Amino acid sequence: MCTSYWIKNFQIISVAILILLTGNSRSVAVPRQEPYEEAPVVHSPQLLVELKQIQQAALGSDYAFRQLAVLTAGIGPRLSGSVQAQNAVNYVASELRRLGLDVRLEKVLVPHWIRGEEKAELVKFPGQMSGMAQRIVLTTLGGSIATPPTGLTAEVVTVNSFEELEALGRANVEGKIVLFNRRFDEQMAAQGFGVEAYRQMVPYRTRGPSAAARLGAVAALVRSAGGSNYRLPHAGFMRYSNDAARIPAAALTGEDADLIAGLSKQGPVRLYLTLTPQTLPDAESYNVVADLKGSEHPEQIVIVSGHLDSWDLGTGAIDDGAGVVMAMHTVQVLRELNLHPKRSIRVIAWMSEEFGGIGGNAYAKSHQAEIANHIAAIESDHGAGHPLGFSIKASQTVRPMLEPVSLVLQGSGAGLTRFTEEIETDISPLAEAGVPCFGLWQDGRTYFNYHHTAADTLDKVVPKELAENVAIMAVLAYALANLSQPLPH
Repeated sequence: MCTSYWIKNFQIISVAILILLTGNSRSVAVPRQEPYEEAPVVHSPQLLVELKQIQQAALGSDYAFRQLAVLTAGIGPRLSGSVQAQNAVNYVASELRRLGLDVRLEKVLVPHWIRGEEKAELVKFPGQMSGMAQRIVLTTLGGSIATPPTGLTAEVVTVNSFEELEALGRANVEGKIVLFNRRFDEQMAAQGFGVEAYRQMVPYRTRGPSAAARLGAVAALVRSAGGSNYRLPHAGFMRYSNDAARIPAAALTGEDADLIAGLSKQGPVRLYLTLTPQTLPDAESYNVVADLKGSEHPEQIVIVSGHLDSWDLGTGAIDDGAGVVMAMHTVQVLRELNLHPKRSIRVIAWMSEEFGGIGGNAYAKSHQAEIANHIAAIESDHGAGHPLGFSIKASQTVRPMLEPVSLVLQGSGAGLTRFTEEIETDISPLAEAGVPCFGLWQDGRTYFNYHHTAADTLDKVVPKELAENVAIMAVLAYALANLSQPLPH
């Protein structure tokens, strides 16, 4: 690493230590980082002290884990429109009121989809013994329609890409079930790029059914978007296109996708499929919005957030109960330390992220007139693994303004920053409107082993690592709320 980096950091640390030792009350001038030409950013020495206090308090508390236990073990899965989702709304709102925040419920109309029965069997395949069927493990994709009540039986054709599907043509697809066997890149995930590996899979889940239907398929299956194959199907949302018939759709395990693909190379494979989901009228639900009022600029807002809904197979611990309780713990730490941010810190528990970011879009629309007063937005929606730092979707010119935050977070191994073009779903509409947005940069090497599966449960969260994530969110939020000048939109 270059010498100038160490000199710059040594200057910052030395100045902060000198002020703490001497009691000097003058402001600290943080040296700028080349090649930026902005004037040095001025930070109060008191702010540096308070950020360290926040970090230590967060690291030493199990508040977030206790709240997560309530959401998962106490309330359980929180599928959009469900009774459990409403129970979670009520609980989070009551807890934030107990902490002394100004709480309101902002209405959102959300999809109300019920999974129903799921059953699949291979009823004809090469090498089949007399009277034998092969059970296939799968789960219905969110938003899918049902099969006929008695199920359907059809031959399966396997493709690895949209291009392979198009090459087959209608003659080879019509009346059949299409299996998209695109593999999750586990090596990519093991190198810390799990989100990138997941994004390569998602189009087959969201657009695959309609692509198959355009060629006359009667149902669509997708290989689960995740790693570590323990015969666990991964749920997820899909969208029907207006220019295609609606056909039933499900995600099956990696093992069963390999089974079907292998047998199909030897001869015809026929599958019996029964899915009985229901799509009910949209339900009334809520974003939970709670303000810790700023002492000097209460109209200016820094958001801390996670999404409250989850899929129904597990209990939504890493996706995204963890993000919600990080935001709750952020304000709990500030209340405990009796710290008063200059700008308001707003906790938001978003509703119906899993069905297309409904809550985030609704918030951006209803608060459009106040976007200029949204100073920053933070969301955690990639689990609760050990954090490395935070991601930034904003102008590169904000880097010098965030250096003191990184210096404090280095103490818990979380001082890295990276700029990104994509940010978490619920705050994306705010990012598109110009609001500086942040995500937590976590160790995601195993996140997609459990994501959207029945294994997304409380035991997958390490209390110490959850607290480390709280420390990042709380330190970053408090720093943003107390900057002498807000970050540029």
